[in-house]
Amino acid sequence: MSAPTPPSFDDGLDRLEALVQQLEGGNLSLEDALLRFEDGITLSKGLQQQLADAHRRVEVLKQSLGGEYRAESLDGDNA
Repeated sequence: MSAPTPPSFDDGLDRLEALVQQLEGGNLSLEDALLRFEDGITLSKGLQQQLADAHRRVEVLKQSLGGEYRAESLDGDNA
């Protein structure tokens, strides 16, 4: 039995936002809130891994372009 395919980044982010809205709504029982919080933590870890993987791919691509490697921050800050 294989592991379920993780959602796309955008779908995962939408799901995480929905979980946060449910938690902030304050209409959940304690047990339901804990289950959604756990789901959110798991989803957040998966999204963080997807971002780290994308960052590594960008670094590899940048290294292969022009034969020169220069690490640059993705948010525009100088590294």
